[in-house]
Amino acid sequence: MKKVGLGVAAVIALVLLGGFVLNQLGDVAKAAREGDCARISGALDNPTYQALDCGSEQANVKIAKVLDWNEKACPSGGMDYSTFTGDATLCLMPNFVEGACYGQDSESGIAKVDCSTKDSVKVAKVFSGKADRAACGNSRAAVFPEPAVTFCLERGGQKQ
Repeated sequence: MKKVGLGVAAVIALVLLGGFVLNQLGDVAKAAREGDCARISGALDNPTYQALDCGSEQANVKIAKVLDWNEKACPSGGMDYSTFTGDATLCLMPNFVEGACYGQDSESGIAKVDCSTKDSVKVAKVFSGKADRAACGNSRAAVFPEPAVTFCLERGGQKQ
């Protein structure tokens, strides 16, 4: 199996940092619904949540699930979701776009970058409706069970 390296792990870890950021936002995102997207910025100093169209270049997270009052955790069986807990609990996943590259960003944690950027990660394939690590073959898989999505990740600038 081809190693993708620390870049992929770092980018995924930064996505998970979003859970901490959103917990600090209070009820700014309480009107959010499953499938909505947003941009998280000011991750370290002054976190902000900005609702955006999922097609926006700036949208870095997507609401995977809004938990009912009696649900205590986001779905399991894949990558950990970032969470926002306020008036509602939101389970968040990255808003990765097939063919795009992502890297570390001090303002938002993760952002689209040019694929030649050092330690960038390319989203080689997105399988919507499928939560299956094997779908990625030799690429690193980031799997989310609900909604079922598999992101196949490679080093930026690498050809398969």
